[in-house]
Amino acid sequence: MKTPLNKKSTVNKIKERFDNDVERFSNLETGQQAVVDAPIMLELISELAASVKPDAKNMLDIGSGAGTNTISILRQIPGINCDLVDISLPMLEKAKKRISLEQAGELRIFHTDFRYVALPLSHYDLIVAAAVLHHLRDNADWENCFHKIYGLLKAGGAFFISDMVHHQHSAIHKAMWDRYGEHLKSLGGPSYRDKVFEYIEIEDSPRSLTYQLELMKKVGFTTVDVLHKNSCFAAFVGIK
Repeated sequence: MKTPLNKKSTVNKIKERFDNDVERFSNLETGQQAVVDAPIMLELISELAASVKPDAKNMLDIGSGAGTNTISILRQIPGINCDLVDISLPMLEKAKKRISLEQAGELRIFHTDFRYVALPLSHYDLIVAAAVLHHLRDNADWENCFHKIYGLLKAGGAFFISDMVHHQHSAIHKAMWDRYGEHLKSLGGPSYRDKVFEYIEIEDSPRSLTYQLELMKKVGFTTVDVLHKNSCFAAFVGIK
């Protein structure tokens, strides 16, 4: 990542892109194709959420998009109450429509930036953040976000993440980035790879898996574990 953090896309710019891409992101096969092993991570998180918290009553989906992760968990834990937060209103409207077809409990949507929304403390059994935290910027942003998430969870609650990750060693990062480039080329050729790399460079600022696991421990999570990793993408969990 060569673009300085203060030159990355604003929240409004990122919002515009997602506002205009709702239908694609409503389809796992097309909307998540740029994410390596997206179906595997989705399946793992929904199944493990049900294993860790089978009696969960309340869940929060941060950067919910069109609701795919919430729907997947609902199919494992029917009737759970769902709070969705996203900066894109069209995404939230699509999510609400899709979730209305599932066996959900109370559904609330919050059209705002998660960093600024007021939510009840010690309320959620499950929190999920899929392909969203890589938009956080400096260390303070990351730490404040993780502290907030920890405070929103009940004791014993679980925080599941699936996201792009950086690598701390430059040679390892290059090798993993090259592998990711080959994945993108297999989907749409060099032009598709270059397009994805272009918006990642201007929009995203991912941190390493190690950084995020250590941050989880720092803010208080008693258990952290890696569920899956392939190339520049990983799924992992923290238990309060």
